[in-house]
Amino acid sequence: MTTKRIVVAAQDDHGLAGEVSQHFGRCPYYVLADTEEGDLRGYEIQANPLFGNHQPGSAPNYIAQLGADVILAGGMGPRAVEMFNRFGIDVATGVAGRVVDVINSYLSGELRGTVPCAHDHPESCGKH
Repeated sequence: MTTKRIVVAAQDDHGLAGEVSQHFGRCPYYVLADTEEGDLRGYEIQANPLFGNHQPGSAPNYIAQLGADVILAGGMGPRAVEMFNRFGIDVATGVAGRVVDVINSYLSGELRGTVPCAHDHPESCGKH
């Protein structure tokens, strides 16, 4: 049985109906989606305890402690991508839209790859 925990950087606390945050390091919420054999089995909403206190390196450690196998976000800096990769966590960025849609795109194999954040906010982050 293949299980994965997909963590999505979320802009709001609306769960699967919510919107993906365009900046991973400054997102107010995470949606933790548990999947089995490629199907969504359940989810929870987690307030980002680091919100408002963004320090490079803190969030990847926190996400790894949540048991994440995958992180999906709008934009993410290259150092964070590197840290996630060292933890064995798959990263897909440059995504936008509803949380449920990006999870389903990932599960169907349509979503993959990384678009690093240029950090010239607010207009360009995650829109490369």
